[in-house]
Amino acid sequence: MTEGPAGATHGVYLAWTSEPPEDLDGPWEEARRIAPGLLLLQSPETLSVVYHALKWALPQDASLIVTPVDRTPKSRGMAPGTTQWLRSRTSRDGTRS
Repeated sequence: MTEGPAGATHGVYLAWTSEPPEDLDGPWEEARRIAPGLLLLQSPETLSVVYHALKWALPQDASLIVTPVDRTPKSRGMAPGTTQWLRSRTSRDGTRS
């Protein structure tokens, strides 16, 4: 998590969906499509709030999983800029506050 205005924390979440969301309006400050079905979301909200907002943007029978990203993951073949985006919002060892 990174610290924002007035000490608010902003979590990074990785989401996989079987169908693309109808829109990416939600309780997040930024949403990035990084590969087919994969999204990165930065939000001050909880996992539950982020999950439900994304769920409501999907067709009813679409699959979905959302998880917090507390450290910089290893990745390959993602959209340009993904690694830098993650490095600026996460830490190698998960200790960024």
